[in-house]
Amino acid sequence: MRLSQFMLTCAATWFYSGRTTKAPGTMGSLAAVPVGWAIAVLLGYYALAIGILAVFLIGIPIAQKYSKMIGVHDPGEIVIDEVAGQWLCILVVPLGNGLADLGWLAAAFVIFRIFDILKPWPIRWIDRRIGGGFGIMLDDILAGIFGMVILIGIRYFAGV
Repeated sequence: MRLSQFMLTCAATWFYSGRTTKAPGTMGSLAAVPVGWAIAVLLGYYALAIGILAVFLIGIPIAQKYSKMIGVHDPGEIVIDEVAGQWLCILVVPLGNGLADLGWLAAAFVIFRIFDILKPWPIRWIDRRIGGGFGIMLDDILAGIFGMVILIGIRYFAGV
């Protein structure tokens, strides 16, 4: 494998977390959580927001090129889209509170995975009709936004 293919694979599969044989999207999301947590806690929520935007914008051509390289549209092993969506959910949870972070991170993880797996309207519509790298990234961004709304609601009703 050439260096450029190796780097493309690392990025598209989020350091090979998406290359698992079972539940690659879940594994990619799980691998994204500690990185998103570290960015938010160490650098702040603005840095995480910039990271989300960067992963989304860089993820579009990465997903497109990787998909073309292996000859499969939106293969499960592409999980850079899960990273951006998962980080959106982390963006709205309170962090920096020690063990309490684990509960919020678990909630963000589970809620994002529910929307990413079930793909309620309009996520499923976008997943089926918008192709290329943009389409691969967009449905997970929407799942992340849906997750954000639920997490904001939980925070509101919990008074946090």
